[in-house]
Amino acid sequence: MKKIKLEILGLSPSQSQAGSFALVLGEELGNRRLPIIIGVFEAQAIAVQIENIIPNRPMTHDLFKSFADGMNYTLKEIVISDLKEGIFYAKIVCTDTLREIEIDARPSDAIAIGLRFDIPIYTYEAILSEAGIVSSSLSEDEDEDEEAVRETLKTAGAGKNQLRDLAYDELQRMLEDALSKEDYERAAKIRDEMGRRN
Repeated sequence: MKKIKLEILGLSPSQSQAGSFALVLGEELGNRRLPIIIGVFEAQAIAVQIENIIPNRPMTHDLFKSFADGMNYTLKEIVISDLKEGIFYAKIVCTDTLREIEIDARPSDAIAIGLRFDIPIYTYEAILSEAGIVSSSLSEDEDEDEEAVRETLKTAGAGKNQLRDLAYDELQRMLEDALSKEDYERAAKIRDEMGRRN
């Protein structure tokens, strides 16, 4: 299967889940985005590395790097390899020059480790097709329609469960609106509802 290279576009606090963050990955040569909800500790481990902050004592992912370096293992790449029931899976691909092995990992941990080794992140077309979100601009009419849908949801006490009651085209408009506002967490929930219908 052909791999698609990803880059980290952003990391922001979750607006609806306390203690969660939205990690947004984007395809290097395209406009699809892959939002993944991660925990606060994993978000901290990623942010520390992105910002080049050196902690007083090694964090867990730093310890992994020291261990791999000490055992002469080289990390080659991180692959977001699967998506099952809304849960992403990843693999850390490494070698000791004699053999190559793949280690199963949560995407958040794999990316935190991958950043420390400065290695690329990949996924497969099937995963981007299923869970990726394409950003597009809304026309004026679509923007007005989206506002009407939002008002309807607000008065109905909108939440995740109400998404299932909306028409597919309404979900599509809401998805585009969430993307234009860079609300990736909401976009991920809408995307998941749309995916359940396919």
